[in-house]
Amino acid sequence: MAGGAIVNTGGGKEYPGKLTLFVFITCVVAATGGLIFGYDIGISGGVTSMDPFLKKFFPEVFRKKEDDKTTNQYCKFDSQLLTTFTSSLYLAALVASFFAATVTRVFGRKWSMLGGGLTFLVGAALNGAAQNVLMLILGRILLGIGVGFANQSVPVYLSEMAPAKLRGMLNIGFQLMITVGILAANLINYGTDKIKAGWGWRVSLALAAVPAAIITVGSVFLPDTPNSLIERGYPEEAQRMLRRIRGTDDIHDEYRDLVVASEESKLVKHPWANIVKRKYRPQLTMAILIPFFQQLTGINVIMFYAPVLFQTIGFGSNASLMSAVITGLVNVFATFVSIFTVDKLGRRKLFLEGGAQMIVCQIIVGTLIAIKFGTNGEGHLSKAYAAFVVLFICIYVAGFAWSWGPLGWLVPSEIFPLEIRSAGQSINVSVNMFFTFAIAQAFLTMLCHMKFGLFYFFAGWVLIMTTFISIFLPETKNVPIEEMILVWRSHWFWSKFIADEDVHVGKAETEMSNGKPKSDAI
Repeated sequence: MAGGAIVNTGGGKEYPGKLTLFVFITCVVAATGGLIFGYDIGISGGVTSMDPFLKKFFPEVFRKKEDDKTTNQYCKFDSQLLTTFTSSLYLAALVASFFAATVTRVFGRKWSMLGGGLTFLVGAALNGAAQNVLMLILGRILLGIGVGFANQSVPVYLSEMAPAKLRGMLNIGFQLMITVGILAANLINYGTDKIKAGWGWRVSLALAAVPAAIITVGSVFLPDTPNSLIERGYPEEAQRMLRRIRGTDDIHDEYRDLVVASEESKLVKHPWANIVKRKYRPQLTMAILIPFFQQLTGINVIMFYAPVLFQTIGFGSNASLMSAVITGLVNVFATFVSIFTVDKLGRRKLFLEGGAQMIVCQIIVGTLIAIKFGTNGEGHLSKAYAAFVVLFICIYVAGFAWSWGPLGWLVPSEIFPLEIRSAGQSINVSVNMFFTFAIAQAFLTMLCHMKFGLFYFFAGWVLIMTTFISIFLPETKNVPIEEMILVWRSHWFWSKFIADEDVHVGKAETEMSNGKPKSDAI
């Protein structure tokens, strides 16, 4: 790539341009793809704690809950059929993400979002009208296909549209929308649970059509990213779009870098075969381990099953839904912390601080539950004691919301070169969905058998992942996406996987920073 861009010793190049209103609006619209994922995470836990829903679809769970008031609190909701309702979506999303990779690469990011929104819309209608478990799970599978397409395309779209110095902030809009979706679902569950006629669960499930309609309609009006336009052979449109999103005519350096990246990507006929090559080992490792670790923070245990979890540890049905609303609010507001700090403090500092905060809170929550329920699951929480448990769960949720929550989507979406970006994001989504599925399917059984030790189990995993980040993840803030290879090339461990001939970025550049090649300046 030719020189001419401004050297930023804190990251990579700085291309001319600013955050335009056009980019801000398109990123907000695209980020609403996160609403469908968030709404689903929040709605399923609340619905599965509603008696009319359990009575209609899962009568055994309802009878077990009603008949044996003295049963072990840890095992009250343990049912594989009930967890299949929740987790079937994530298996469908896993499979869909692989098909979404091809759609995203061949047709563009926006069409993948549109397909996801439409499928989610049909799934919401099926769920709202469900008459039996088959209809219910079929609807969940369609919702999962929608989530797979949206989660594959939205983070990539945001990373490609955003200026490098604000990429973190704009990309985290996706995670913010996930948290807004969770909160909206919690509030709706709290309201529909009060419907005396017993059809409130239908309203909760059918209202998933609202976020689906937002991303479906929004994606029709979204422009394609310059990266996608170049990749698909529309250079003039790409230049026009780049001028519009950067708010300047001085786009030559960035455009040239995008073209070089696109030319390299055309040499790759089979991205799935290419991604396993040695030179992509750092990115592949992160695309597998970051979503794997994100699920093992234990956050989805809290978000899926917050009402069930709170009910299990002694809260009443209505109080448990209210507690879920509280954690949902914390999740939204704490996400703003990462939005305003991620491009200043960087990714690593947020990962490490959030990890430490989560470890401490999980140990405290596990201990508080152990004191009251022990290993036999018998016990009762006073209001003050219950409030204390919720407080530490909220501090834990806040730690996640400004670290592993947003960064688990941001970092994998910004580290892949164009030639394997769609395949890389598909791996990220599919690993995320597989472990979301596995933990959703296993959680209630794990709670029944591991009891309060489950919180210690997740605390141990957070310790492992925080250590991994501190040793193996380089800082990626302010680095243009197409220059990201230089970050890996200068890392103490990952540099051994990348040969000099693999670093095409900056090969033709003669600019120096502090007397060193730019790859050393990063």
